[in-house]
Amino acid sequence: MTSIHFIVFLPLLAAIVAGFGNRMIGNVPAKFITTAALFASCALSWPIFIDYIMLSRAAEVVPVLTWVQSGDLNFEWSLRVDALTAVMLVVVTTVSALVHLYSWGYMDEDPDQPRFFAYLSLFTFAMLMLVTADNLVQMFFGWEGVGLASYLLIGFWFKKPTASAAAIKAFVVNRVGDLGFMLGIFGTFLVFGTVSIPEILEAAPAMAGSTITFAGMRLDTMTILCLLLFIGAMGKSAQLGLHTWLPDAMEGPTPVSALIHAATMVTAGVFMVCRLSPMFETSDVALTVVTVVGAATAIFAATIGLVQTDIKRVIAYSTCSQLGYMFFAAGVGAYSAAMFHLFTHAFFKALLFLGAGSVIHAMHHEQDMRYYGGLRKEIPLTFWAMMAGTLAITGVGIVGLGGFAGFYSKDAIIEAAFASGTSAGQFAFAIGVLAALLTSFYSWRLMFLTFWGTPRWIQSEHIQHSVHKTPETAEDSTGGYHPHESPFSMLIPLGVLGFGAIAAGFLFHNQFIDATEGFRFWAGSLAFDRHLMHEIHEVPLWVKLASTVAMLIGLTTAYLMYFRGKDRPARLAATFQPVYNFFFNKWYFDELYDLIFVRPAFWFGRLFWKTGDEGTIDRFGPNGVAAVVASGAGVAKKFQTGYLYSYALIMLLGLAAAVTWLIVRGAN
Repeated sequence: MTSIHFIVFLPLLAAIVAGFGNRMIGNVPAKFITTAALFASCALSWPIFIDYIMLSRAAEVVPVLTWVQSGDLNFEWSLRVDALTAVMLVVVTTVSALVHLYSWGYMDEDPDQPRFFAYLSLFTFAMLMLVTADNLVQMFFGWEGVGLASYLLIGFWFKKPTASAAAIKAFVVNRVGDLGFMLGIFGTFLVFGTVSIPEILEAAPAMAGSTITFAGMRLDTMTILCLLLFIGAMGKSAQLGLHTWLPDAMEGPTPVSALIHAATMVTAGVFMVCRLSPMFETSDVALTVVTVVGAATAIFAATIGLVQTDIKRVIAYSTCSQLGYMFFAAGVGAYSAAMFHLFTHAFFKALLFLGAGSVIHAMHHEQDMRYYGGLRKEIPLTFWAMMAGTLAITGVGIVGLGGFAGFYSKDAIIEAAFASGTSAGQFAFAIGVLAALLTSFYSWRLMFLTFWGTPRWIQSEHIQHSVHKTPETAEDSTGGYHPHESPFSMLIPLGVLGFGAIAAGFLFHNQFIDATEGFRFWAGSLAFDRHLMHEIHEVPLWVKLASTVAMLIGLTTAYLMYFRGKDRPARLAATFQPVYNFFFNKWYFDELYDLIFVRPAFWFGRLFWKTGDEGTIDRFGPNGVAAVVASGAGVAKKFQTGYLYSYALIMLLGLAAAVTWLIVRGAN
């Protein structure tokens, strides 16, 4: 067995042991086995990544077993390792290992810890299966496995109605995207006669310009295939229209939020588009759609993040917005920049989610930022971790000198959009700069509301229920509550991720996006445009400064509104009440979908249930038969009098009837 076998299957083995062992083996063994397995996978993944960074190795395919042999459909279960896979391996295993460790402290009081850690490991195995897939069916296996595990994790607290509803919503919305993905796979097999990803990508350029009949129309083959596959990516990566499940996924435990939103499930769509980039390169229409949808998602989610009060929801919409950046980078052909942002985003977004979990842990599970304030001195380690994440996501840095992780990757995307020279690229550039401004505003708004100002803890009923008030604390703004720093099992992952948020961009930007080194690194694993990567370094200075200026405007505005003028947000919200309500209610997508899809679905369901099932099938079927039997039994009951002479008379009449029948029959 090779190291890739251990990387992929150790989490599965740990999930089986913890899941089936459950309470029989106890909390600590279950946590230890799953966490150790993930750290082992992580330790084996980094050398593979470093090898591709240093040596630019060729792709390697490691067979596992022969999976399907059915007519023309033949393929193996194989593990593909190339530069793209190597990046995803370190992202998935590093974040997952740290989330496992973090969960030791965060889930310490939960009675179902073995089940939780088994779900985490199962989720990681499914994601590893997805990123090591050598064929589309294997990728779909991992794709659906991730969907299943996310359903289990989001609804982990299944006794909580909102958690169960969020899990069902995530599952259903993802099924919509997965239908498009399945149709894309079916169509690809129909066109190319194989599901092998290398064979498909090799043959894709020759199919450019060909047509196929779809929905009764003759359409461009590659455009249809790419758009169907992209619908699947929209579902998994929560792009505009199929995004509604992502914020509700916050109902799961905070470590789940970090795992799903930072580096794993939501990045599956970006990975898939980049893996199949030679296919997308054959269709300008498909690339334009990817660009426009990504840009629209970036600005849409950013506007909602401006007004949210739940700390986890702010970060969730931030994830949605950042995924939009990755997609419009892919849409303009900068696949390496998209992967670079995926890589850096994993560090700072996991850091922000786990930091938010540390804040929630300190504040007795209160998640409303309006009831925070003044936590900078109470939980200083968490504060500095969140500060590193905020500096990274807002792209703090100096052009020509360097900066935090997001400074390198987000700026590369914005510059690539401008350098692409297409109309869709120019649109994405403008939207990207505006989204950078909004990102800076809501990120610093979160920091100012949480860590600066006077404590507002007394306003939280949730916190005050846990405090024994005394006359001395009754009038205090803290209400007598004393926040506490998180245990070391939660702080160590924050430190590691903080280092990644600070240094990941500086250390790896050449390998990802440099025209020469990047070409060597990505050779054979995605469509790398050397010309575009060269052009991003040649854009005008004002383009390079645009995102930095936008960041400073967002920071200054947040400072003036939430640090200097505490009543300004309320006045501004009152002045622009319709706009505020529009953003706060998430552009009313949930209400719209409820009206168009949910209510009609329930109406049809009740119609088929009451009229079809109960009113027709049950009435004339089992219930009708049962009623006839019951009526017959009622008639027969009347003959059961309990008197001997009645039974004797019936017997005599029966005997007479039988003799009469025999006489008549004999006469004939």
